[in-house]
Amino acid sequence: MTGRTQAERVGTWPRLRVADWAETRDTLHMWTQIVGKIRLAHAPTANHWWQVTLYVSARGLTTSAIPYGTGVFDIEFDFVDHRLSIRVSDGRRREVMLEPKPVSQFYAEVMGALGELDIRTRINPRPNEVEPAVPFAEDFRHASYDPHAAWLFWGQLMQANRVLGRFRSHFVGKVSLVHFFWGAMDLACTRFSGRPAPPHPCGGIPNCPDWVTREAYSLELSSCGFWPGGGEEGAFYAYAYPEPAGFADYAVRPEEASYRRDLGEFVLPYEAAATAADPDRMLGEFLQSSYEAAAESGGWDRRALEGEPHP
Repeated sequence: MTGRTQAERVGTWPRLRVADWAETRDTLHMWTQIVGKIRLAHAPTANHWWQVTLYVSARGLTTSAIPYGTGVFDIEFDFVDHRLSIRVSDGRRREVMLEPKPVSQFYAEVMGALGELDIRTRINPRPNEVEPAVPFAEDFRHASYDPHAAWLFWGQLMQANRVLGRFRSHFVGKVSLVHFFWGAMDLACTRFSGRPAPPHPCGGIPNCPDWVTREAYSLELSSCGFWPGGGEEGAFYAYAYPEPAGFADYAVRPEEASYRRDLGEFVLPYEAAATAADPDRMLGEFLQSSYEAAAESGGWDRRALEGEPHP
């Protein structure tokens, strides 16, 4: 395939340059928004919008079980066989192939498959957190799908999910699962101090209502994760809301990490971790020290909030 993604593997950490798969990434972003909105349409509301996320699975990204009537269904992006699987608890299933096709076609095929399974669904037909927000049914521009790049991205998510999950286990306070937010297309894990936060400022996130962000940021938090941007091969990030005085000047480790004032976040390029002698240790150091930046600067009750995982 001429001009296909230039990628390589170093150990078990896949290498994928953002510039080499940007068109596939942007198409996949819209596809995940469609599937995420289907979960949003049926799942019971949870705090901070945790009911809308996707999760890393053994084959890609999944909604997990979504209630419908007296049964459930799930939807999974399979990045091994490159198909979207819709499975119902009564044994029925449908598949949509993951291949080069415009968002409009993918949208029609997915909604059609749900109809064939008697799953009546209405979603907001426009994407969130992007500009311009072209309706899915009218999006003919995003139509790329490089299966090898999608598979490598899933590999990046698996590594991030694994290390983030271990980091999550050392917190006994309120903490989210490690989950994939389709709005910004990032894998995230968020810790909370237990104190309320000031209302999130209006605007700032394109095509996302203020009442959505205010619920997401209703409590004081320290969040970290991975997204396919911010570095040549993506980046790990960490931020605090509200950002406490001194946070940006905290000595976050390793030395490859830096504070991006344009983002209001600490950033560790994915390629720095992937090429390290011990990627897990480097990423773990970044996650822990950036959390300490928020907790120490913000005066969190660390004695009450932190602990060792139960055996």
